[in-house]
Parts: sequence; structure tokens; C-alpha cells
Amino acid sequence: MELRRPLSALTTAALLMGGTAALADCPIKVGVLHSLSGTMAISETTLKDTMLMLVAEQNAKGGLLGCQIEAVVVDPASDWPLFAEKARELLTVNNVDVIFGAWTSVSRKSVLPVLEELNGLMFYPVQYEGEESSRNVFYTGAAPNQQAIPATDYFLEELGVEKFALLGTDYVYPRTTNNILESYLISKGIAKEDIFVNYTPFGHSDWATIVADVVALGADGKQVGVISTINGDANIGFYKELAAAGVSADDLPVVAFSVGEEELSGLDTSNLVGHLAAWNYFMSADTPENKSFIEAWHAFIGDTKRVTNDPMEAHYIGFNMWVNAVTEAGTTDVDAVREKMWGQEFPNLTGGMAVMGTNHHLSKPVLIGEIRADGQFDIVSQTTEVPGDAWTDFLPDSAVLTSDWKDLGCGMYNTQTSTCVQLTSNY
Repeated sequence: MELRRPLSALTTAALLMGGTAALADCPIKVGVLHSLSGTMAISETTLKDTMLMLVAEQNAKGGLLGCQIEAVVVDPASDWPLFAEKARELLTVNNVDVIFGAWTSVSRKSVLPVLEELNGLMFYPVQYEGEESSRNVFYTGAAPNQQAIPATDYFLEELGVEKFALLGTDYVYPRTTNNILESYLISKGIAKEDIFVNYTPFGHSDWATIVADVVALGADGKQVGVISTINGDANIGFYKELAAAGVSADDLPVVAFSVGEEELSGLDTSNLVGHLAAWNYFMSADTPENKSFIEAWHAFIGDTKRVTNDPMEAHYIGFNMWVNAVTEAGTTDVDAVREKMWGQEFPNLTGGMAVMGTNHHLSKPVLIGEIRADGQFDIVSQTTEVPGDAWTDFLPDSAVLTSDWKDLGCGMYNTQTSTCVQLTSNY
């Protein structure tokens, strides 16, 4: 006669909550796909630590569906093809139920074919160029309409910038974002010849000539502004060269989309005061939710000097939404969880409510912050929540597209022809 193990109270509760849905196999496994070495480790290591904290917190609450959660950490080492290999390893060898990870768009696009082939699920926490909506990804970072466009408007309307230097690392996110911004600036009356675009490789360190070229743009007396999509440790050399050249924020303001508290924590920021960053969260946000998050982070990491940043908040929101979706579905099955993700709401850390759209993008507030001498940001502008737009209005081929995985079952729906192009890894 087969002996049956009595159900624990947690398992019984999970059965009641899940109805007839199947319970997950224990432990529930969460893949963490962030670079712990290489040029992007400066940004991504903290996100690994954030995921470990979130998993530990959920386990302290009793886990999920009667199971403890196990974080499975891998290191794709800032090697873009290796992201795909590590994602496949997580899904097929480690049998994770979900992945939280990637930073650069090239790493995300490397992972996409694997996710789509194996029907894996990934939460991507970093601002990106848009022009994508996969059924296998939830984008918890900013789309261009939640960061790049509002930051450009701030330059135009608040700072009177007349010439723009679009400086980026040479990969898909900066190139696509700058294509969008160039089109947008021209629509706002900025002459094409007043837009300077330059790309440098990952890890670029010799910024003297580029900074000199940007400064020279203002020789005619017009106000120049820099929009920076420079990623990773190349930012250290860029800001050091600005300081060495004696360039202040009054002379030549910089707004960065990939520089936050973590990147500034390794720099002498005394000469960077007044330069800007555009995000959806800053550590300096004065809310009870943010205070609690910072306290929890410092307690977990054991260091009160460690900062928080925007992608950490994105993982915080995404993980908690996933937990709630799994709880509602009563299973970790990807298709069931996906349906429960649409419309999920969770408080963000700046005082509003994040909502997951059927295009797999979050609603997010847009914040502009000025760098302070202590490496934190003074928030000088904040909007209400803005729904993320997967397809920009400022590129002709994209303006006719929309994404709706709930009702249209499509991430790339042409509103003019009423047809769907199913997304693949080659779009």
C-alpha cells in the first residue's frame, strides 16, 4: 500500500487558492541571467543581488504555491551569444520556471529565439529602444516614450537646447533610439545638420577627441546638449573626460539613459553636478515604499552605502507581479501565467501604481534627475504613469503598428492592413 505524505498547511492553502490548477514542482526555480563579469558587470551584478533578495523575501513569506523558490544564477559574462547558451541551459538543464535578466538589447535579442523555441518566459528590466513585443518577454524597463522622448522634450522646453549630440555605444539600443530621436528632433524643427551622432564600442576609453568635437558644436553660440546612450564602464571615461575638459552642465548639459546611482557610485561626481539622467525611479524618491525598499536592500546586502537604481525597481515590480500571476493561475505554467499577467497592478516605489499592459509593457512615471555631489539625483521633473508603447510613433514603419497579446494575439499588428506579423527572432 502506497503511503501518502500529509499536506502541509502551505500546500493546502495553495490547493485552495489554485482551484483545479496544477501545483508547481518544488522547488520553483527562478533563472537569473545577468553578467557578473565583463564590461556590463558594473551594472548587472547588482541586479543579480536584487533577485536574490526578492527570492529570499518571498521564501520568508512562505514561498509560492506551497514551494520554496530557488534562484539559479548563471554568468553570461557580457558575451552576447553566451546569453542564448545560458538561457537554454536555464530552461532545459535547470528547468527554471521563469528568467529574470539581460541588460543590453543585443543580449536580449540573443535570448529571444531560445525563449520562443522553448516557450520560456523572461522579465527584462532595462530601458530599451522599443520596436519589439514578444509573447515570451515582459518588458519592465522604459520604452522610448517613457524615457528618451520626454528627456528630449526637457532639453527643448526647459533648457533651450538647439543642437544635439547623440552619443551611444555601438549596438542596437543606441542606434535604434537615436534613429527615433533624430526623426523626432527634425519633426520639432531641429535642422539635421544640428544633430551630431557618434557611436563607440563597448569599453571605449579614449574620449578626448569626441568631447572636443561636441564642445566645438557650440562655437556658433547655440546651446548644445548631449543625449547619452553610452552603456557600461565606458561611462567612467566619458564623464572623466568631461571633467578634464572643464565642461560643466551649464555649458553643455548631458542627459543619460544608462547612468544611474550604481554607475555614479564609482566616480568622483563633484564635477558632474547638474548633468542629468532620465529614468522611471531614483533612489532619492521620498515615499514610504522607497524607504522600505532601501532599508530591506541595505539589510540584505549588509552595506548601507550600497545604492538602489531604476532596473532594481523594475525587477522588484516584475518579480512581484509574476508571484501574483502565479498565485492567481495556481501554476507556474508559462501560458497560464502569461494570461494572468495582463492587467496586473503593483505599487511602484515613487508613489504610483504600475500596470502591465497587454503589449507586455508597464505603465511608468518619467523622472528627470540632476546629479548631486554625493552621486544621488535631485528629481527636477516627474510625470504621472505613462503606458509603455512597444512601437514608436516617430518611425513611419512603426507608427502603424500596435501590440495586443490578449485580444489580438499579436505583438506586431498593422492597423492599416488589419494583419498580424507574428514576431520571430528575425524581426
